[in-house]
Amino acid sequence: MLGLGEILTNFRWQDAFDILIVAAVIYWAILLIRGTRSFQMVIGLVLLILALLISQMGRLMTVHWILNNFLSSIILIIVVIFQHDIRRALSTVGKNPFFFEPTSPHGAPIVEEIIDAALSMARKRIGSIIVLEREAEVDRYVEVGTPLGATVTKELITAIFLPPSPLHDGAVLIQGGKLTAARCFLPLTPNPRLVKTLGARHRAALGLTEETDAVAIVVSEEKGVISLAIGGKLTRNLDASGLRRVLYNIFVSKHKKRWFFLRY
Repeated sequence: MLGLGEILTNFRWQDAFDILIVAAVIYWAILLIRGTRSFQMVIGLVLLILALLISQMGRLMTVHWILNNFLSSIILIIVVIFQHDIRRALSTVGKNPFFFEPTSPHGAPIVEEIIDAALSMARKRIGSIIVLEREAEVDRYVEVGTPLGATVTKELITAIFLPPSPLHDGAVLIQGGKLTAARCFLPLTPNPRLVKTLGARHRAALGLTEETDAVAIVVSEEKGVISLAIGGKLTRNLDASGLRRVLYNIFVSKHKKRWFFLRY
């Protein structure tokens, strides 16, 4: 086994560059799956590998044999489990080969239009779901009813959810700073511990945010209450200042800070 002095003596600049590339790829992969259920799967695989090492050191022959046979096809397991993320990664590399972190397309003007729309619908007790995509794509979780590709405005969002409108069922989807689709149907949460008084809109918002890092705003038709779903957790009874604070923290302030550090 090589000593530390011998390793440092034989260390080349190519080795440092090699380590830097591997670290950058791992960091980029973590950013890519952050906020999705795939991140939890990665943690599960890491724990299985640690269990394999512990069983080998502790001479737990049966446990080691089971884990070793299971993890011997690790490449195939990764491809099967993360096939959608691998496809998304290759697409991201094609669009952004230098891995520059994109700024949020949902700037302050768009956020204000969404807040005004939510408050207006809450006053009129118009039930609605507004989904804002973040870093993880939501396309494979959302059944799109009607593609739009329109500018995000308070008037358009409110008009979509008015009951006479043929698009008022389901959710609207905001991607890349555009209102891309309406009448979208979201996956319902399978969580059995939820309060039974929660309706289909709240369960759909939770279902999507359990799978992705998207933000879902829900307006209750019965009580006119605004709720916000993030990461599978629901915050209810938000007023204008509370909704604005959360959305600005996610989509506006965070990216202003990044731009500040990039400039200075």
